[in-house]
Amino acid sequence: MDSSSTPVKAAGGRKGGQRKKAVSKSVKAGLQFPVGRIARFIKKGRYAQRMGTGAPIYLAAVLEYLAAEVLELAGNAARDNKKNRINPRHLLLAIRNDEELGKLLAGVTIASGGVLPNINPVLLPKKVPSSGASEKSPKSPKKSKA
Repeated sequence: MDSSSTPVKAAGGRKGGQRKKAVSKSVKAGLQFPVGRIARFIKKGRYAQRMGTGAPIYLAAVLEYLAAEVLELAGNAARDNKKNRINPRHLLLAIRNDEELGKLLAGVTIASGGVLPNINPVLLPKKVPSSGASEKSPKSPKKSKA
């Protein structure tokens, strides 16, 4: 018998022929972050005895959202400083100026990030009224005698 006439079994018990191209879980979920890798890390980390199938997808989506949010704000901070590249200073300014991200990352130190520019109002010099302005509009008008 000719071997080409008999069907050849492929992997998984399928009949012979072209194998379908593998589609990753990230592509199925419409994410950029690696769902399979996150699933592996959760399993190897032994955070729980059992893990649902949706857990790594949900975690990947949350991490991707947070990364996009931080990068967008840091990109705006870089553009405000007339720079094309995001550096740690821009990350710090983005995180500390955003209320929710600042609360989430309150205990985090960013290396080479510096501090937020802040001067206590008590330390600022007092405003001195100019002599020309005091002549034009006195604080208490003088009574004119008629």
